[in-house]
Parts: sequence; structure tokens; C-alpha cells
Amino acid sequence: MSVPFVGWEVEPRLDWLAVARTIEDGHRRPRAQVEDVLLTRPPDALLNRSAWIAGFGLLVKAATVFPGNAARGGESINGVAALLSDRDGTLEALVDLRLLTKWKTAGDSLLGALRLARPDAREVLVVGAGTVARSLLGAYRAGFPEARLRLWSRRPEAAAALAAEAGPKVAAEPAPDLERAVREADIVSTCTMATAPLVLGDWLKEGAHLDLVGAYRPDMRECDDRAVARARVFCDLRHTALVPGDLAAPIASGAFSPEAVVADLYDGPLLARRSPGEVTLFKNGGGAHLDLMTARHILEAAA
Repeated sequence: MSVPFVGWEVEPRLDWLAVARTIEDGHRRPRAQVEDVLLTRPPDALLNRSAWIAGFGLLVKAATVFPGNAARGGESINGVAALLSDRDGTLEALVDLRLLTKWKTAGDSLLGALRLARPDAREVLVVGAGTVARSLLGAYRAGFPEARLRLWSRRPEAAAALAAEAGPKVAAEPAPDLERAVREADIVSTCTMATAPLVLGDWLKEGAHLDLVGAYRPDMRECDDRAVARARVFCDLRHTALVPGDLAAPIASGAFSPEAVVADLYDGPLLARRSPGEVTLFKNGGGAHLDLMTARHILEAAA
């Protein structure tokens, strides 16, 4: 029996808001069993993730992260995902890792922002200018069509190039000064390989929403303790979100407690903003259950 391989040919059938709804709907199913194994040879990493949702399916994903590939003109993230049947464990499909990661990661952040950011958000800042930044620009444009999208990178030329590549449909603008851009933003979404904080809590304005995407190891973080202490903190899944340094570092310093995480996506209506002026923080930990939900959606789109 031949097993389908689902790749980029299906992308024209995908929609950011539909993927966000798919992830939201997936959390109304039985709670997933999720397990991660991270192997590292810094800065390179192999991340093996697996998930099982009863009555829905299984997924095993192997992702390599080699940041140096970008300087050589290659992709920093590679790998493959296997979608397996819940009925008998047989292989249903192989899904291109980069396609799956793109739509799962940005769809997860978009869902967090739709639930937690102010609905009248008019200024969105993406911090980073790599592959994930490109998909976040598209997702945030879909979710906040009236907002101004800005883009900051340590290398201004990279931000300018990505803004130009995104084109008039996305209409992103480079932001030359990070602190000023953060202070002006209603939504700040970070997607870097930083190991020291880039976004400081004192920069976040009243009512801001901070979306943390890039850090996936304990030695990586994109915001300081002050940002975590100021915010009401949410995540996609506690099991995965407490591992990266964004939350692990302030826990270690005593600035934050794991019990202070208000809700994850399984908590339904608890994942919500209480008032216009509060600062909210969403840690996108990207568990394999999100890959499973998104892979099933992609397979249905392909069919």
C-alpha cells in the first residue's frame, strides 16, 4: 500500500483562520498524551516529538534545527512527520516537516492572540526575520487585517528584505529601533534564536500582548523576568511551555511560579483577557498534539 506524502502543493488550500480554529477545536477532544525528546549539539538540535489523541490519531515528528544553514542559503529546520491511525496504528501519511511546522506554529500564535490580545489591536510587531517570522506576518495579517505590521531584526537588511518579500498583500514595514517599536505595539511576537532577553517588560505598554515563539531550550529566552512578572501568563500546553527559558528562567530565579500560569488551550474559556489594560503573555511551546491537529487538517485539505 502506498503512503501519501503531503507537501507544499496543498498550501494554496490552507487558511490561517481555519488552522487556528482547527487547533481550538482539537482541544475539545480528549486530552493528548505528549512526549518530547531533545538531543543537542549546540547550536544544533534534534527534536523528537510524539502525540496521541484518543479517537483522533497519532503523530511522530523528527525535526532538526541547524541555525547555520541559513548563512549557507539553506533551511534551518528540516525533518518529517508521520501521521498514524488511531484505529490500528498504521501509517496514514507523511507530511512535509517545514509545511507542517509553518502552519502549526503561526496558527498556534494566532489563536493565542485572537483569545488574548485586544480585539482593537492596531500595531503588531514581529521580532525576527527568519522563516517563522515570514509565516507569523501572514497569520497576523489574516487575524488582524486592519493592523500595521512591523518587523525588527538584529540585521536591519534582513528585516527590509523580508518586508519587501512579503509584498503589498501583507504590507509589513521594517522597524529600525526595537525599544520604540515594542513600546508602540499592541502585539509583540518574537521568533528568534536568542539566549538572552530581547524584549524587556518595562517596554510593554498597557494592554499589550506578548507572544513568545522562538525559545525551545532551557538556555533560550526572548523576554526578561520583568515581562513575565508584569503579565497574566498563558500557554498552549503547560507540559511543553515550562521547559524553554522564557518561563524556566524566571521560575529558577524566583520571579515566577509554574502555578501562576493562568491557563493553557485545554482550559477553554479561562484562556481570555479580563480587561483592556492588562498585559497578557502567551508562550507558544508547540507541542506535538498541535502538529497532530494541524497535520490532520492538512491531510483533509489535500484530499
